[in-house]
Amino acid sequence: MRVFNFSAGPATMPLEVLERAQSELTDWRGSGMSVMEMSHRSGEFVSIAAQAERRMRDLLSVPDDYAVLFLQGGATGQFSAVPLNLASPGAPAAYLNTGSWSAKAVAEGRKYVDVRVLADEKESNYSTVPEQGSLEVPADAAYLHYTMNETIGGVEFPYVPDAGEVPVVTDASSTILSRPLDVSRFGVIYAGAQKNLGPAGICVVVVRRDLLDRARPEVPAALDWKAMADADSMLNTPPTLAWYLVGLVLEWVEQQGGVAEMARRNQAKADLLYGAIEASDFYSNPVQPAARSWMNVPFLVPDSALEKPFVAAAAEAGLSGLAGHRSVGGMRASIYNAMPIEGVQALVDFMTDFEQQNG
Repeated sequence: MRVFNFSAGPATMPLEVLERAQSELTDWRGSGMSVMEMSHRSGEFVSIAAQAERRMRDLLSVPDDYAVLFLQGGATGQFSAVPLNLASPGAPAAYLNTGSWSAKAVAEGRKYVDVRVLADEKESNYSTVPEQGSLEVPADAAYLHYTMNETIGGVEFPYVPDAGEVPVVTDASSTILSRPLDVSRFGVIYAGAQKNLGPAGICVVVVRRDLLDRARPEVPAALDWKAMADADSMLNTPPTLAWYLVGLVLEWVEQQGGVAEMARRNQAKADLLYGAIEASDFYSNPVQPAARSWMNVPFLVPDSALEKPFVAAAAEAGLSGLAGHRSVGGMRASIYNAMPIEGVQALVDFMTDFEQQNG
C-alpha cells in the first residue's frame, strides 16, 4: 500500500508514471531492451530525449531563443556553472539570500565572482523575501541570482525581481511546473528534477542563447552550457533513465491539463493546509503570509517534545516524510504537483486528531 509521501526530495511521483515505467522497464515499446540498456545515440533514445524537450518547451512556453538542457550535477552543480558560464573571474554578480539554498549558491559563487548580496533576510530568520521594488541591482552585475523557493524554510518569491538589463538567474528546483512562468523574464532557469520533474540525477537548465557565448575558457565541459547545447545535452553519456522518467512526468502534466491546471490544484492544496494551520491554536507557520511557499509548508507545535511523536504517529497513519529539515526542526509538508489533494486532506484530518489528543 502506497503512503502519502510529503518528503521534500526525492519526492513523490505520479503513480501513473511509475506504473508506465514499470510496464516498459524490460522492453521499451517493442525495442527488446530497457531504456537503461539503450545507447544514448540510438534512434530510440534520441526520440525519448526530443519528446521530453518538446514537452518542456510546450508546458513552459519556452521561446525559440532559449536552449533547454538536461544535465547532471543537480542544482548544486549549477551553483558553480552559473558564474563560470556568465561572468569573468572576479566580476561583480548580485545575489539575494533568503535561506539555506541561496546561501549555498552565494558560498559557491564566491569562488568565482565578486558576490554582492543585495538582500539578506537573516533579521527575519529567513521568514520573508525582499519587498518588491526594493532592490537596486548594479548595472555592472553579470547577473542577479535568487532562489525562487526555499524548500527548507518554506519561503517563496511571489514575484520575479526586476534587474533591468541584468540577466535574472533563478533556482526553480521546487517550483518549476507548479504554475505558469514567464520564461522571457529570465536569462537562466535551472531546476533539479527530484521535486516536480522526476527522479534525482538530472537537472534541467533553460538558458537564453545570447548568453551562451559568455563562458570562461576554463569552464569544465560537463558544466559548459554552450558545449552541452551544441551536443544536445549529450557531450557525455547522460542519465538516460532519469531523462526518460522526466519525459513521462511531463507527459503526465500535459494529460492533467498543463501548468495552469497544476497551479489550480496547488493553490487549492496550499489553501487547505495553511487554512488548517491558521484556524488552529496548536499549530503555527513561521513564514510571513506574503512569502509562504505553495510547495513546502513548515509548521510547528507548541512543545518541541511533541515533534517526534507527531512524525511517528503520522507515519503509522500512512503519512510519510513530515519531519522538518534537521537544521530547523519542526515539521514540513512538501506538496508538489504529484501530491493529490486527498493526501493533504488526510494530513489535515490527522493534524486535527493529534491536536485533540495533545492540545
